[in-house]
Amino acid sequence: MRDGVRIVAVDGDCLEYEVTNRGAEAVDVSVLFGWSGSGERLSDNLSAVQRGLAPGASVRGRLPLAGAPAQPDLPVGAQPTFTDVPDGVVPRSAGPSGSARPAPGVKVVQVRSVPTAEAPSEGGACPASGVRVYADRGDAAMGLRVVGLHLENCGAAELLLDGYPQVQVLDEAHAPVASVRVLEGGAAIATGTGADAPARRFTVPPGGKARSTLVWRNTNDASSDPVNAPYARVRATPGAAPVMVTPELDLGTTGRLGVGAWVPEGS
Repeated sequence: MRDGVRIVAVDGDCLEYEVTNRGAEAVDVSVLFGWSGSGERLSDNLSAVQRGLAPGASVRGRLPLAGAPAQPDLPVGAQPTFTDVPDGVVPRSAGPSGSARPAPGVKVVQVRSVPTAEAPSEGGACPASGVRVYADRGDAAMGLRVVGLHLENCGAAELLLDGYPQVQVLDEAHAPVASVRVLEGGAAIATGTGADAPARRFTVPPGGKARSTLVWRNTNDASSDPVNAPYARVRATPGAAPVMVTPELDLGTTGRLGVGAWVPEGS
């Protein structure tokens, strides 16, 4: 088991996994699976998301392997349609000619969780705050990292933005990383990233959008231990409801994160 996730069973067509919330609040959990180095190699890494998992609860899900159709989630206690995998055993399934063939070897590569109450919203129902905030997948080149923060006013009233989002860097346990300095503007990290514009005051009408940018470098020296902080807690304005995004901040030993001012989307 890794961070509350275990692989229950696997055959040539399907992976079954179980996610357990060992925390004290409901969470949305994202899991990345990859090749274990044994059995047939996976053609691609696999990912799964379980939303709104209550404290102490467990849920099973299934993912298709090698192009097999997706299977519905199973309640915990339901029996899978294939054999559970003992530790250290590579499962086998029938090949095209009926002969046994090794199933793909799969392991849990990464687990990320955010409180459901702070989960980013890119679609679906409008949050109670009337504002969606989420991060994109970002861009990385020669140690420079750039991740966009996106805001959408899905409520009925105008939203006033004046300055920078408030950003708090968090480690894997969602604890603040005090050693990281959060800077207003990205110019101290690099120019030309979209985080250089000065702060401005503007309103976002219902249906309107705005964006900000996170900028950092993954540079390492012998000055300190490198910092890898998966999460950031973002408040669009002072006093706004927090949203926890997962930009995977591999800050190296730089100790700095640049945050661009809010600007209207498309500007």
